[in-house]
Amino acid sequence: MALSSNVIGAINFVAMLLSIPVIGAGIWLTTEPDNSCVKILQWPVIILGILILVVALAGFIGGFWRIPWLLIFYLVAMLILIILLAALVVFVYMVTVRGSGHLEPSRAYLEYRLDDFSGWLRRRVQSPYKWDRIKTCLSSTQMCPELNQSFRMAQDFFNAHITPLQSGCCKPPTQCGYTFVNPTYWISPINNAADMDCLQWSNDQNQLCYNCDSCKAGLLANLKKEWRRADIILLVTLIALIWVYLIGCCAFRNAKTEDLFRRYKQGTNYT
Repeated sequence: MALSSNVIGAINFVAMLLSIPVIGAGIWLTTEPDNSCVKILQWPVIILGILILVVALAGFIGGFWRIPWLLIFYLVAMLILIILLAALVVFVYMVTVRGSGHLEPSRAYLEYRLDDFSGWLRRRVQSPYKWDRIKTCLSSTQMCPELNQSFRMAQDFFNAHITPLQSGCCKPPTQCGYTFVNPTYWISPINNAADMDCLQWSNDQNQLCYNCDSCKAGLLANLKKEWRRADIILLVTLIALIWVYLIGCCAFRNAKTEDLFRRYKQGTNYT
């Protein structure tokens, strides 16, 4: 019984360690400028990681100090958390499965279209109220001004691999035919009615293309890339947690079997 309880405690210590990459993935998302402006995925991930840590700690205490009700709480609660984590992994994959960049002639960077992304993601940025808050946050970052410091010549900029967010928000769409002065200042063509985004562009450094659909698409492309990375971490952690949980269930069953055998043996000795 003592051996099985110690095994359960050790397994739950491993489960406690597995909460670290989940919490770390959420914290990493909060440090990314786009995710810090949108605030969708990071807090559910952080809260889920903390819950895994708390439940694993309960199982660790219940295992080493042989507290049966804590072990039962651990088994039930951890199963629920594993299901929630699996649902989150599948959800992130499903909402990021669509959306990719498009090549433009003589450009190394990609351009993005809002309609290419999943409806759920588009709804996160299409509301005027939500987008006003997001674009205010984005315009306060240094992602566009830093382009002016990095690229002086047009060809250097056209050959650059800038982020989707910079491609969508810091310059006009290539199809509009604007003439390059610097990465955030462009001369308007005579006819710029090729797309509504062409009319939305402004050389005002506080506006640029933050009102453009291309900016929303660039934001979603950035989110997709970062969420996919976080999803890989969550998937690996989920697989490890399932193995730890199954081993813990086996150890708990063995402990119960040993306890029943011990009680039966004691009863036989008394008779």
